Amino acid sequence: MQAVRFHEYGDESVLRVDEVDRPEATGHDVVVRVAGAGVNPVDTYFREGSYEPFQLPMIPGVDVAGEVVAASEYVDDYEEGDPVVGTGLSMNHFGAYAEYAAVPEDRLAHLPENVDPVAAGGAGVAAVTAWRALVDHAGLQPAESVLVHGGSGGVGHAAVQLAAATGAHVLATAAPEYHARLEALGADAVFDYSSEDLADLVREETGGVDVVLDHRLDDYLQFDAEVAATGARVVGIGENDPEVGFSNDGVARSKDVSYQFMSMFNTPRLADPLERVAYLMGEGDLEIDVARTYDLDEAADAQRDVMEESFLGKLVITP
Repeated sequence: MQAVRFHEYGDESVLRVDEVDRPEATGHDVVVRVAGAGVNPVDTYFREGSYEPFQLPMIPGVDVAGEVVAASEYVDDYEEGDPVVGTGLSMNHFGAYAEYAAVPEDRLAHLPENVDPVAAGGAGVAAVTAWRALVDHAGLQPAESVLVHGGSGGVGHAAVQLAAATGAHVLATAAPEYHARLEALGADAVFDYSSEDLADLVREETGGVDVVLDHRLDDYLQFDAEVAATGARVVGIGENDPEVGFSNDGVARSKDVSYQFMSMFNTPRLADPLERVAYLMGEGDLEIDVARTYDLDEAADAQRDVMEESFLGKLVITP
């Protein structure tokens, strides 16, 4: 089979398409014929060596969706022909930028027949991160207000839909060209993230938000405290600069704001939120917008674009 691999750490140029053996269904693995493999910023971190993979040469790709072609004798819940969606590869397992991928069953969920497997290939990191942030960590409740920074991103556009599905009042920030689409996905109000009076706009809309999902803590940690309601929960999923801090933490203390920083890779069993995500996709309550697809030999372009280009939704490799 063909697979994208990197044999050394570096920029996009280290990615190449190799001919390798198709994986076998050993242990508790299921072999999936890949229809879509989502492209995530974390893929570039593995390639650069920020998170050292378990083995080189490495096949990147955390997310996968496709059809089961083989299952280990120890696997009871999956059989040949089943459509599936998975996530959590690359950290200690070969990834999904390939024609076939072996996926541990605890990182896999059944995919409803009516869901596009290419779009589902981009669901994992985005939707599971959003679920963990809003449901597991923030405990978002119906009628609460939630602010999603970067609503047009992979996690952001999934979070907008998940929050809307709970019955929350959903606010998001994004570039103006994405406002209409985010409103169609369930946002009640969308603001230009570059607005000088952004904090005032958020407070005018809600008086103070109950939950904030923040992907750029180095830019918005103080802002989050200023727009928070008393007892608000802020969940941080990333930053551009690891030096994150308050200019005035008294604002947060005066409102009893709680902060939770998270990584999807710490999920106890990825299959659990994946099953819920797959159900919502099947019911039409969650759509993964695919902004662009790439062949295996365009993986370098995909990883460059995920870090440098502006788009709504997800980039997906289709082997």
